[in-house]
Amino acid sequence: MKWNKFTLKTVTGAEDIIIATLAELGVEGVEIEDKVPLTEDDKKQMFVDILPEGPADDGIAYLSFYLEPDADNEQMLADIREELKDLSSFMDVGECTITESQTEDKDWINNWKQYFHQFYVDDILIIPSWEEVRPEDADKMIIHIDPGTAFGTGMHETTQLCMRQLMKYVDENTELLDVGTGSGILSIVALKLGAKHAVGTDLDPCAINATRENMEANGIPADQMDVMIGNIIDDKAVQDAVGYEKYDIVAANILAEVLVPLTPVIVDQMKKGALYITSGIIDDKEETVVNAVKAAGLTVLEVTHQGEWVSVTAQKN
Repeated sequence: MKWNKFTLKTVTGAEDIIIATLAELGVEGVEIEDKVPLTEDDKKQMFVDILPEGPADDGIAYLSFYLEPDADNEQMLADIREELKDLSSFMDVGECTITESQTEDKDWINNWKQYFHQFYVDDILIIPSWEEVRPEDADKMIIHIDPGTAFGTGMHETTQLCMRQLMKYVDENTELLDVGTGSGILSIVALKLGAKHAVGTDLDPCAINATRENMEANGIPADQMDVMIGNIIDDKAVQDAVGYEKYDIVAANILAEVLVPLTPVIVDQMKKGALYITSGIIDDKEETVVNAVKAAGLTVLEVTHQGEWVSVTAQKN
């Protein structure tokens, strides 16, 4: 089915009220494109695969919405323009120009697949569901991951840094705690490497379904991994549910700004001699995280780099 796409150019300060106005007129969903920096609260919600800082905010926003081709689009657009005119009389709404294009359902469903293909992280093959395993790869360790609603496909340098550390240290007795589990990829890698059990925590409820789906795709039994939603940094109920002094490895692929308050808390979950594998650290935050790790009483074992990203591995004495 073809859909008409309309993109409205406005200013970031008018986004919310224009979206509310569109909703009142019957527009059910709006895509937002702007360069507004993430707030600190936004950053705290993002526990894996963090991207570098984006371009400077130019104050411009593009709001896109879709209308069925057989609907009365002209009347809808006339109503939208009338409401925008009224809004402009008492606030800055920018240009409010509307451009039109056309797309199809199949574009939304399939086009993004062209950007994600199977790839290796050392000897581990990561492959999406729509691609076949080549005969020459049949004897490799294979991780089936589809890009979805939770972070973590293995493509980002921070995930790969953590994966490589897990390859070094996981054994058949490993109890793993995966803070900010996202898609569950680090836990799944650890379990495929032979770990006994994993627990994942995340702030995003989407992590529950994403992790369970990826566990099933990789043949991981349901009783080998538990996932819970909540902030282990300051939620005592989550800390209690996770348990104390029971993990051989804690993996945390999150922002440096989150690792700093996390580290002194998470040592309570670690056994004596346990390892703390961190990433999500941009290179200019390396010293900040290393200092936080040392301040928590941990011994730094390794600092590894990939591109502009850093992983710090430490041990509880």
